[in-house]
Amino acid sequence: MGGLLAITMPMQALVATVFTWSVTALGAAVVMMTRRTHPTAMDAMLGFGAGVMLASSFWSLLEPGIALADELGQICWLTAGLGLLAGGALLMVGDLLLTHILPEECSNSRKRTCLLMASITLHNIPEGLAIGVAFGALTGEVTEAALTSAWMLAIGIALQNFPEGAAVSLPLRREGMSRRRAFWYGQLSGIVEPIAGVLGALLAVAVRTVLPFMLTFAAGAMIAVVVGELVPESQRNPHKSLMTLATLLGFMVMMVLDVGLS
Repeated sequence: MGGLLAITMPMQALVATVFTWSVTALGAAVVMMTRRTHPTAMDAMLGFGAGVMLASSFWSLLEPGIALADELGQICWLTAGLGLLAGGALLMVGDLLLTHILPEECSNSRKRTCLLMASITLHNIPEGLAIGVAFGALTGEVTEAALTSAWMLAIGIALQNFPEGAAVSLPLRREGMSRRRAFWYGQLSGIVEPIAGVLGALLAVAVRTVLPFMLTFAAGAMIAVVVGELVPESQRNPHKSLMTLATLLGFMVMMVLDVGLS
């Protein structure tokens, strides 16, 4: 049974991250149908996805990581603290590098778009990793609640991938790029998720001793994405109270699914 799970969990991680990538492509495909999308609807999706991801960071990643660290005889607070900070720090360092490198490589008219695309691509890596690690962690004991939690994490990430895909393709179209090329680059920003997802699941399956660190690392990276990008982006909308409500609703939905099914 353990050998079968070692195969099926990475496969489920692949399916889940291909799904999140497809939603990115669906968002990018908006450029084929319209010149613009309703900003309030897009920001509400970002806010809802942020809430889901924030709740998932604790109940699907951080809490299981702490519990597993305790089970393996590790110092729980040290493993969790180092993993959380390392995941967040990696994202912040990546953002700093992008702001210094990309403006020199992109033409002046497309600097912001290049930076946006690279930033979204960078943030998709920990999202894919988080999904992969969440599925990989199930190889020890698969319960309906744990499996549902992993899939809900993927759905939450997929929800905020839709506006991200459009956020890449629409500006490229405005810069004069053809619809097909704008769509191509928009969906390309999400291709890293299946790659990171499968790698995360395989590592989680193969090296159980580092799984607590990987779980908390993914949690830190996801929290950094939520706090640094998704929430501020959604709060730029003039209907801030509505965006906050969407974030709270996303958090509540994920919390109910995690806690209610456990």
